Amino acid sequence: MDTKARLITKSVTWQTIGLILMAAIGFLFSGSVSVGGGIAIASAIVGFFSYFAHELFWSRIKWGRH
Repeated sequence: MDTKARLITKSVTWQTIGLILMAAIGFLFSGSVSVGGGIAIASAIVGFFSYFAHELFWSRIKWGRH
């Protein structure tokens, strides 16, 4: 089972990658750095907490573990 520190680190690194990709996609669709950045930041915040909650939920399920 992952420690909370490992879980937080995984969440932060995942969201950093997502932030960069979402900013690029937002920029490509809007042509605006500020709109793309705003979309990316909102997505990162929601995604971080969603991923963290998802991992906590699954850490309590014993199914599929050896």
